[in-house]
Amino acid sequence: MKYKTKLLAERFTNMLSQWSGVECISLNEAAREDTLDPYFALILDVFYAGPIPDAEERGHLYGEDVAAFETSGRTDKDRFLIGGLPVRLEYKSTQQIHTLVSLVSTDSASFWIIKDSGTYGFYRLTQGEILFYRTDWIQDIRKRLLNLDDTFWVQMRHIYQSKMEHLLNDLGAALLQEDDFNYLISSALFIKTACLTLFCINHQFEPSHRAYYKQTLKLSILPEAFQTQLATFLRGDPEITNERKYSLAQRMARNIVAL
Repeated sequence: MKYKTKLLAERFTNMLSQWSGVECISLNEAAREDTLDPYFALILDVFYAGPIPDAEERGHLYGEDVAAFETSGRTDKDRFLIGGLPVRLEYKSTQQIHTLVSLVSTDSASFWIIKDSGTYGFYRLTQGEILFYRTDWIQDIRKRLLNLDDTFWVQMRHIYQSKMEHLLNDLGAALLQEDDFNYLISSALFIKTACLTLFCINHQFEPSHRAYYKQTLKLSILPEAFQTQLATFLRGDPEITNERKYSLAQRMARNIVAL
């Protein structure tokens, strides 16, 4: 972590940890990038178990050097700039997280709850750098998430694999209709869902979008030639026609299903 980033993280950790309702603060991996990198952002997940200041008060507490302050409609995400650096503070209820983790740990009928949102939230819970914690709550949550049984991963694989196959059909339909718009959308969703399926097969939570490609290639269980096929699918080569790309998508899907 760059020195400037470290100072900024310490500044907000010291301030937020004074609020009695704050249980834990973790640093998102986006802060590991160089501050000149377009992906850089200082993102803190702030887990709270009690009352915290409202959005208007938080805006004043953050400091006079804060610029372009905005908060989400539900007041759970504050965004602003400090010295030109993007800062995002995301406030998350420990009770809601506890309820969600309990459901996916014990009730396979509840997996549909994260079908659309995916497992990225769990990735952040397990991979964030802990800057402050008041009790052992975060350690308990991480232990439970890192010890989910096979039922979770099998069910999640089924959900995403089924979605991948539907998107492959959409891709074929768009090709036949010469619908370039929906072909592009279906291509993007297909490849993302194919990777989601592979993360489930490998019992890993999905990372942020910027890390998808690199982390997918690092998975220990991959279909034969998948790395080459993925690179070809993503390459903007005019020689790779929509027909060839669809044929490639069919092979990729068959190989994933066969795992």
